[in-house]
Amino acid sequence: MRPAEALAWLDAHVNLETGVGVPSGVDRRRHSPTLARIEALTALLGSPQLEFPAIHLTGTNGKTSTARILTALLLAEGLSVGTYSSPHLQSVGERIALDGEPIDEVRLAELLTRIATIEEFLDDRPSYFEVLTAAALDLFAEVAVDVAVVEVGLGGTWDATSVVRAPVAVVTNVGLDHVEYLGPDRASIAREKAGIVTEGATLVLGERDPDLVPIFTARRPGRTLLAGRDYSVVGDRLAIGGRAIDVATPWGTHRDAFLALHGPHQAENAATALVAAEAFLGGPVSEEAVEAAFASVRSPGRLEVVGRRPLVLLDGAHNPDGLRSLRAALDEGFAGGARTYVVGVLAGRDPDEVIAALAPDPGTTTIVCCRPPSPRALDPEALAAAARAAGLPGDSVRVVPEVADAVRVATAGLDEDEQVVVTGSLYVVGAARAVLVGA
Repeated sequence: MRPAEALAWLDAHVNLETGVGVPSGVDRRRHSPTLARIEALTALLGSPQLEFPAIHLTGTNGKTSTARILTALLLAEGLSVGTYSSPHLQSVGERIALDGEPIDEVRLAELLTRIATIEEFLDDRPSYFEVLTAAALDLFAEVAVDVAVVEVGLGGTWDATSVVRAPVAVVTNVGLDHVEYLGPDRASIAREKAGIVTEGATLVLGERDPDLVPIFTARRPGRTLLAGRDYSVVGDRLAIGGRAIDVATPWGTHRDAFLALHGPHQAENAATALVAAEAFLGGPVSEEAVEAAFASVRSPGRLEVVGRRPLVLLDGAHNPDGLRSLRAALDEGFAGGARTYVVGVLAGRDPDEVIAALAPDPGTTTIVCCRPPSPRALDPEALAAAARAAGLPGDSVRVVPEVADAVRVATAGLDEDEQVVVTGSLYVVGAARAVLVGA
């Protein structure tokens, strides 16, 4: 298939991320959780997931940034690395990377064509995410990567990525998100995420809640490396273009490393990635590799600066915890002029919680409410109503449904010391990035 044909074939599959193809009132993941489809698909491909070791990541926030940092560290140590992450910002190929570089549309089409030729032999048609997961695993086996960094799509136990062979499992944190799929409280969500931990594996656990830790250790990992006990950020300072951090791990302390990412939460992500790399390698990452990896890492759409004077930031925070981390990062590193938020969220989010997490200042904040380009989008009028209820005057709240138009409205006529922050959903950030950065 040609690239356009391959993407059209992929889009014809049930997509739980967007809701496309999911019959009304039916939730395949919650009502019939199974790995049968991905297991059958990978079996027809020759079980590629058994051809390489993986580092498997889950967590409510920070997975993708942690995966990117981890990939950079392993590359700096001379390993060949396949990386699988989701969702994408602008193109599907971003989800599958070799040595840090996303595959192009031609290679993606080749992978999808291979799966299309065997799909007819399956009893149950796989989902969009299962197809892409199989495609990534097939490619990683084909090129014989030394290690795959594999990010969970949702949860853990029943996620398609759970077919990988992972001697190291990473959990960044546990928050309230996707409760319709994972359960109504943090304990339920933790149990789902704990499913990536196989008996005897090394668990790198960024979640510190003492009530949740036993849920993960009950999976009987061979070793548990717990944030705050076995590894930690012992120094974290603002630096031009990022942060200067000190990280202590069981294998030593790395001091004054420049991390080219913004926000104090990224220091925690870097520490988690570093200890995961060292756990996989069985020893310390060299100072030279840490310096090279931290200084070179990029995480598009995560506190990404895409414009200056006025400052324009993109951040895919999509739940209250993520939005609070965004606000803390803005207060620390980007305080100053009047701020305009471009915000759009998916249905299921509480508009009042979204606005409260951003904590807009009625005197200096403008909010432009838009609609994420997704069938699951929340009506932007609901966000606007929440903003007004929070005390923002009517002329500070605007509804501009299309993301591209909202970005143009937000950035028009600003003074050099003002700023625009685009957030609320990776769908919004991806669409805004296409306008502000291009393809």
